[in-house]
Amino acid sequence: MLFESERLAIHLGNDQIAELRFDAPGTVNTLNSATLQDLDAALDCLDQAPGVQGLLLTSGKPHFILGADIHEFLDLFALPDAELHAWLARIHTTFNRLEARPYPTLALLRGHVLGGGCECVLTSDFRLADPSVNIGLPETRLGIMPGFGGTVRLPRLIGTDNALETIIRGRSYSAAEAQRLGLLDGVVAPDRLLDAGYRLLREAWQGRLDWQARRRSRQQPLRLPAQEAELCFATAQAMTLRETRGHYPAPLQAIQTIKAAASMGPEAALRQERDDFVPLTRTPQAEAMVGTFLNDQQVKTLAKQAAGTAPQVRQLAVLGAGIMGGGIACQAASRGLAVRLKDIAPEALQLGMQEAGRLLAHELERGRLDATTLATILGRIRPGLDYSGFDEPDLVIEAVVERPDIKRQVLQEVEAQLSDTAILVSNTSTLPISQLATGLRRPAQFCGMHFFNPVQRMPLVEVIRGAQTSQATLSRVMAAALALGKVPILIHDGPGFFVNRVLFAYFAGFNLLLADGVDPYLIDRIMTQQFGWPMGPAQLLDVVGLDTAHHAAQVMAEGIPERMAASAPQAISLLWQAGRLGQKRGLGFYRHATDAHGHHSTQPDPQLADCLPALRHPAAPTPDEIQARLLIPLLNEVVRCLEEAIIGSPAEADMALLLGLGFPAFRGGPCRQLDQQGLAAFIAQADGYQALGPLYHVSDGLRERARRGDRYYPGRRV
Repeated sequence: MLFESERLAIHLGNDQIAELRFDAPGTVNTLNSATLQDLDAALDCLDQAPGVQGLLLTSGKPHFILGADIHEFLDLFALPDAELHAWLARIHTTFNRLEARPYPTLALLRGHVLGGGCECVLTSDFRLADPSVNIGLPETRLGIMPGFGGTVRLPRLIGTDNALETIIRGRSYSAAEAQRLGLLDGVVAPDRLLDAGYRLLREAWQGRLDWQARRRSRQQPLRLPAQEAELCFATAQAMTLRETRGHYPAPLQAIQTIKAAASMGPEAALRQERDDFVPLTRTPQAEAMVGTFLNDQQVKTLAKQAAGTAPQVRQLAVLGAGIMGGGIACQAASRGLAVRLKDIAPEALQLGMQEAGRLLAHELERGRLDATTLATILGRIRPGLDYSGFDEPDLVIEAVVERPDIKRQVLQEVEAQLSDTAILVSNTSTLPISQLATGLRRPAQFCGMHFFNPVQRMPLVEVIRGAQTSQATLSRVMAAALALGKVPILIHDGPGFFVNRVLFAYFAGFNLLLADGVDPYLIDRIMTQQFGWPMGPAQLLDVVGLDTAHHAAQVMAEGIPERMAASAPQAISLLWQAGRLGQKRGLGFYRHATDAHGHHSTQPDPQLADCLPALRHPAAPTPDEIQARLLIPLLNEVVRCLEEAIIGSPAEADMALLLGLGFPAFRGGPCRQLDQQGLAAFIAQADGYQALGPLYHVSDGLRERARRGDRYYPGRRV
């Protein structure tokens, strides 16, 4: 053994090939400061070892290296600029030493090889992997860019275009994809990987592979003709600006860094990377996006803890075979569960099966499954018009029409058919679970399980605890949601639960703007282009459906009349009454059309003012006023949900809106936004709109929090 520490070791075999093995305590390897120090010490030992003919980089974990330690980042990013720059310089020196071995080097990879882990193996002359590998540089998804040499080495390895695509999009690749890009030299069966690595290094040392030429190519400036280079970088920048609207500085900075370093040697290029990396860590986007990464980990940990050792669902049933029911059935069948899909009408069952088939056909077209798998998944769904066999499912999901009388009737009917241990849940979007439990014989085995549409794309599931729901029931439902590949967040009962309660406060602010004569298309442009939502409130309502939104608004008005009851003519109701149901009918706030190829188009409707008379007297508030009038009600309602314990923590609140509504990722969620704006500044802003009504009144709890100088997250900034 040449070197051994708690995190890595170097063993020198009889054939004079050294193996440097990363194997930190715990379940994963990360490149934290301690590991990097050990790596430097290990290289010192290698420098003194005579006769070494090659170096293998391996891992003792199922995943090679997951990247740098994000928790440690928070402390490091708070360092003064000079200290952070010096820290990066030390890492670059260590990686340069690894790259400059006087013999060939090869990394043997499996599992995740991400971020700093990927940058580490870019120093190797060769890279072999087994088929489990997922390799890439996701740093821009954290609001930063590669800082351990990735902007320098990757373009010189796989070409500028491919490197830009990888870095600005935060891409990672499967083993086969990475091999096609040239990021890997080969993909080998797991049981043959080590032997293949030794064989390749022996061939390189014996001169049958020109490893020195490969290494020299990584030391050269990028070989791009000036005109081609200008087109390449200009295209990347234009595409990034179009996709991000300039809200994300990291990918734009990465483009400029690679461009600036294109003609440089390695040392100058690495210095350019350091110079450009440090300012990114000071941006609010980095604070928000690193915070989101940590929140995501926290929420998933909470879900696993809540699920505990609850038994897994083996069979599942869905009541109601509409678009939502068909989507839930398809999701469950795709995860290997046997599914019963029931409705009272044959045409509804056909619709549900068609929806499942459509979703799977889309996956087939994208190459994510083959025809045999598609048929197997569809075969797991058993449609039916009665309750035969309903004594078998472990979990039954009610997804019928959003009417409390019908839901209660269906829930009581199906409960009588279930085994004594089965769990019954309602996929309601707004109706209080405790009210739906009225009349059930086993209310302790009943709760809410609110999926978001489209089911296959939306990761969030709200699991709603009713007044009589048992802890065992919640554990089983949380476990079921995880088994379905979803991110479940536990919510306490109340009208609209969390996401829709907050959303309808936002819609109420939108309604007040419309009542004042503000153009809905202007509002949508401001909220997408300036604030960063994926769609504005008018378009979102069209997608939700004006009929669905009308009924949900009534539930919210009855449940929270002090803020949600209409204080102005309800645009949602006026359009619903006019038969404008949104995208499903081709007409709502917008006109919608779908061509023969399935491409959807959305156009403003010049006749909209016929249904909304206030629009005939246009008002023109500033973009800042429009954003404030929409966001103050939303943020106020988030605060109240936290104070009322509807949702358990700021992390869960932020992740719920990021996953369930598409809250802009670069803002990190509503609580992160409040922290970045400053609670006192938010309160002053909201107080300026108090005359608009209770939606704009800040809670006493928030005023007290601001008085104490508290934040929703620790004051340590990124």
